Amino acid sequence: MATRNVVLTDHLEKVVNDLVLSGRYQNASEVLREGLRLLEKREAEEAAKLDALRHATSIGLMDLEQGRFIEVRSEDLGNLLADIGNQAAQSVAEKH
Repeated sequence: MATRNVVLTDHLEKVVNDLVLSGRYQNASEVLREGLRLLEKREAEEAAKLDALRHATSIGLMDLEQGRFIEVRSEDLGNLLADIGNQAAQSVAEKH
């Protein structure tokens, strides 16, 4: 296992020490490894969200190019978005 020296702010040092003193972690290395695991997980989730957004954007642009869209007056936009939100919520509820 690689060894690294890390400089922490006073606040982060206190966080690490408090977590060790709480008994949840045996030492500072465990705290830092857990923090890095959580960061790695969050980064993977953010990358997946970005990929999904890029995919949805690509589909939307293709739909526009092929004329698959509707025109909505600004005063009707709120109702349209509410309807879309309700449909999405219903779809999620049906899956669970």
